[in-house]
Amino acid sequence: MQHRPGATGWIRALAGLGFAFAATSFLSSASAAPMHGIAMQGEPALPADFDHLPYANPDAPQGGTMRYGVFGTFDNLNPVIVKGALTTARGIWFDKEFGNLVFEPLMTRSADEPFTMYGLLAESVETDADRSFVEFTLNPKARFSDGKPVRPEDVLFTVRMMREYGRPFYANWLRPAVKIEKVGEHGVRFTFDKTATRETPLLISGLPVLPEHAFDEKTFDRTTLEPVIGSGPYRVAKVEPGQRITYEKNPEYWAKDLPVRKGINNYDRIIVEYFRDANAQFEAFKKGLFYAYADADPNHWRTAYDFPAVARGDVIRESFQTGAPKNMLAFIFNTRRPVFQDPGVRRALAMLFDFEWANKNLYYGAYQRTASFFQGSALSAIGKPADAREQAILKAAGATVDKDVLDGSYRPPETNGSGSDRTVLKEAVDRLRALGYRFEAGRLVNKDGKPLTFEVIVQSMAQQKIALAYKRTLDRVGIGMNIRLVDDAQYQSRKQTFDYDMLLQTYTASLSPGTEQTNRFGSASRDAAGSFNYAGVADPAVDALIETITSARTPEDFEAAARAYDRVLISGHYVVPLFHIPELWLARWSFIKHPETTPLYGYQFETFWREPASAN
Repeated sequence: MQHRPGATGWIRALAGLGFAFAATSFLSSASAAPMHGIAMQGEPALPADFDHLPYANPDAPQGGTMRYGVFGTFDNLNPVIVKGALTTARGIWFDKEFGNLVFEPLMTRSADEPFTMYGLLAESVETDADRSFVEFTLNPKARFSDGKPVRPEDVLFTVRMMREYGRPFYANWLRPAVKIEKVGEHGVRFTFDKTATRETPLLISGLPVLPEHAFDEKTFDRTTLEPVIGSGPYRVAKVEPGQRITYEKNPEYWAKDLPVRKGINNYDRIIVEYFRDANAQFEAFKKGLFYAYADADPNHWRTAYDFPAVARGDVIRESFQTGAPKNMLAFIFNTRRPVFQDPGVRRALAMLFDFEWANKNLYYGAYQRTASFFQGSALSAIGKPADAREQAILKAAGATVDKDVLDGSYRPPETNGSGSDRTVLKEAVDRLRALGYRFEAGRLVNKDGKPLTFEVIVQSMAQQKIALAYKRTLDRVGIGMNIRLVDDAQYQSRKQTFDYDMLLQTYTASLSPGTEQTNRFGSASRDAAGSFNYAGVADPAVDALIETITSARTPEDFEAAARAYDRVLISGHYVVPLFHIPELWLARWSFIKHPETTPLYGYQFETFWREPASAN
């Protein structure tokens, strides 16, 4: 087994190359005073006495019912366990759209900063310059919905359950914590070993806190549909498995006057409706059965809003600009499968998605091509030659980078839009020929005569349409792609167990990539069921770069490390990068309102409210 040094080892290697990287000493005893917040790099943007988050309206009207409509199903209310983790009811915990309705973290993230956490269950946080420990002081007023106080013992219980039964990323976040102890009446201290990074305290601050008294440790690993108890603003009022979950606001919610909660969670009741069919979902929105529809389909956005409620002004369509990198929508190669183990084959196959034809003929030209895992941000390597700082990082990591990716000239191939650009087709086929493939009876076969063929699984008609566009080009050069449309439950099961050749998936992007990248592309997650390492990446250079990113002290070092990481992922050809919409689209019923300010990461549903005069 190849030995891979830890974070400090990579930093020493970089220093040896003359790279001015901030070394991490885990022996420092310098300690800062307790703070109201903690940032990945630098200091929190908001002062200790801030009144509310800048993108929330502290005077937002309260009350009424909000109805959301989501695609899929659910069979579990425990947000921590592996079993059922991908079908946990929306809103219970860590929902990117609805927020934390039932369970809350120690600290909450600001959507207007790259990665900054502000106090919630914990009223303050303390760490040293090297972040060799983090200590949280719980707010003495913090209460669960049954009135019992949130105690350090509840934090310790949650950590123990996460380590024993939780999803892999929880264990990864907690792994550096070699000692966890109660400090005084309200404090919890995590002491880290040398594998900790600057991100570790922030990740731990974002963990949910579960009430020890409300769970049976012997049955904790089992899915449950019994209403759970949390410290959040809402309680589970009614559960209709797989169809609907209703949350009702806790009138005694302990944190309603905290700065991070002013103008947040403004409804008396939230109902989440589940739909198994995307068409049925939109028809329900048209009828007013739910009130906000995030649209990402250009065809749909341009053609589907000719119903009377739009003409009357009862349904409003809006576009929002963000400062965040664009998500990576892609066909993902499962490199665990023999057909995709050669990166040269993957690169040739990726060339055969004809974006220009698909964008013109299927999507009204609304999309832009995606090339980077951090598209449209300072973290992207596209159009930027690797400078000396980046090259030192890549050398220390032992990374292999394609020449065009290194010099910044790489782009996915651009076709003439005809659907049969012979130049691009020939280049892709020539690459495959150079790898030993040949034509036999009109099919491309390898040196053993086995046809180049694979299956892609999709879970919606929209995904199927993209797959058919890809198949159209592959058929022209004798490559077989079978498309299998499966229901949501089967899709989730196969995704969790890596039972596919290829799937269509989105990697969300942020301005603060960190430890979560291990769960996407790190060697440790390759064979961990339920991880997000869909491509099966296991590359020591990728592991090293993730460690370098999470150890960076300054914005300059962080951005250089992220761009180097982007170059290595692009050069691995783990995906067929597809396309993105340059803005966010939202349709809403007019009685649902939102603040005028849009934060860095885009609109936040948890800041919306309902007009007081509108009916429930």
